[in-house]
Amino acid sequence: MRDRVPVVVQGGGRRGRRAGLAGVLWASAELIVTMGVVVLLLVVHQVWWTNRQAMAAAHEQVQALERSWGGAGPDPGPPPPTPAGGGPGPGVPSQAPAGRVPDAAATGTAPGPAEREDREGGDGRQDRAYAVLRIPRLGLVVPVAQGVDKRAVLDKGYAGQYPGTAGPGERGNFALAGHRNTHGEPFRHIDRLRAGDELIVDLRGRRFTYVVGKILGQTTERDTGVIAPVPRSVVKPDQGYSEPGAYITLTTCTPEYSSKYRLVVWGTLRAAR
Repeated sequence: MRDRVPVVVQGGGRRGRRAGLAGVLWASAELIVTMGVVVLLLVVHQVWWTNRQAMAAAHEQVQALERSWGGAGPDPGPPPPTPAGGGPGPGVPSQAPAGRVPDAAATGTAPGPAEREDREGGDGRQDRAYAVLRIPRLGLVVPVAQGVDKRAVLDKGYAGQYPGTAGPGERGNFALAGHRNTHGEPFRHIDRLRAGDELIVDLRGRRFTYVVGKILGQTTERDTGVIAPVPRSVVKPDQGYSEPGAYITLTTCTPEYSSKYRLVVWGTLRAAR
């Protein structure tokens, strides 16, 4: 019986290592693709779905307010066409000014008891909508609630009134914040407003019409002067007003998809009825 010569196969270990490396690379690629899909879905949810939800809920809230006031509410007319493009975070300076200017009955715009109860939350809730802001130039109709808390107010697609600021039609500064991107983004296009544009506030059958006067394109989040009773930037002192009056202020973040700076729109009361 002949002795067999053993056969030694070269490179078997190397092929095994290559196969193992290929498996690791394939698994890594699958993981990266999966993570990419998850991130994409999160972006779609944040940018698109939250907008749809907040916009729908805000629209329903406006209708509910108008029904509670006993009418369909004034019609601001058809909205203008919205140009393509454009673009959440809330425009909220870090602190609100201490105190407020008392109501001035001499202006003829002091709210009645029912309107005060609406604004102050007769049911104990400070986050419920009590007024409606209309901006005809932008085709915007949005509910207004007390406070600028993100979850309780701004993420609902509402405009939020800064605590301590004047109410609609009152002497002082009726100051509002709103998201520019995501969660209904009601203030997304306020950079398109120009001097002379109307800002209309409806409150239980009363209408207060403000007119845009000045726009501050960029300031810091700590520029609390922009929502003071006489609004004037403390960062850019040449921007704002110097005389008491009945003002409205809209604030939001800028640039879009960033909360680095604040965009501010100011207006003055033109009529109350």
